[in-house]
Amino acid sequence: MSESDLGFFVLLARRESFVETAREIGITASAVSRRLARLEDRLGVRLMNRTTRRVSLTGEGEAYFSKAILLLGEIEELEHSLRSGQEMPSGLLRINATFGFSREYIAPAASAFREVYPEVEVQLVVSDAPMNLIEKGFDLGIRFGNSPTSNLTQRLLQRNRRFMCASPAYLKRYGEPASLHDLSRHNCIVLRQEYDVYDIWRFDDRSGESPSARVKGGLSTNDGEMAREWMLGGQGIMLRSEWDIAHHVREGRLRVVLPEYFQTANISAIYPERHRLTAKVRVFVDLLSERLRAANLSAPFQIRNADLKRAGRIRK
Repeated sequence: MSESDLGFFVLLARRESFVETAREIGITASAVSRRLARLEDRLGVRLMNRTTRRVSLTGEGEAYFSKAILLLGEIEELEHSLRSGQEMPSGLLRINATFGFSREYIAPAASAFREVYPEVEVQLVVSDAPMNLIEKGFDLGIRFGNSPTSNLTQRLLQRNRRFMCASPAYLKRYGEPASLHDLSRHNCIVLRQEYDVYDIWRFDDRSGESPSARVKGGLSTNDGEMAREWMLGGQGIMLRSEWDIAHHVREGRLRVVLPEYFQTANISAIYPERHRLTAKVRVFVDLLSERLRAANLSAPFQIRNADLKRAGRIRK
């Protein structure tokens, strides 16, 4: 087993195509097929199922792929430990993050990073739900409130909470909920994400309780910005991060309802343990953190009592 065979197999498993793999490494599709056949002959197992257009992993192939990812990571970590501590960022940096936060903060940071470190190729992949960093070959993920697994490292970038809010027009028309139970008679805008139970809103513990509310409404989507625009347009109540709603609250376009109920959803950089000291990850995360601080996000990220009083939500 050689490192080149591992890298070849991992690439083919990710591309799921002889043609795309061949194009990437500069050989013919038939040469890719022959190389896979030689690897399977040497191992004595079938690693991939072939069709006319795609290839897919067999059970043995899945096991080989998982181990190959780990071994390649260990090789990369070993090579990095032998390089100078003054290593400059270089190579491919693959980042996974959510749509809205990427547009607002990650994409500008990536552009600035490339200006300083042109040897780095940044690939930003946005998704409505977090992707598996290791299986999908990402160096870095930006997550909201998700705890890392044992083989992932987390660095806090910004404290953040999610509040329920609605437009003044909606609240004037339908009234404000006085309790979580009242949400059942309101139109709630539901954000559907792949791994979440979307119709139950769960909130931080209060006095040993774990409050929650089952919600429903006529509008749902997996796009947070679209849902926010519905909310601004008076279509219902939504649970949304304060980084995204704070300026709307201050300017009177949104009002927070039931502010005593919220979800903690801190924003963190998540990366595989083996990338902890790689220059491209370390320097980009430092840059992103510095840009967030320079933008003075600590104020707009926090909906303070004064803001809630102006919004009419804290009773004297």
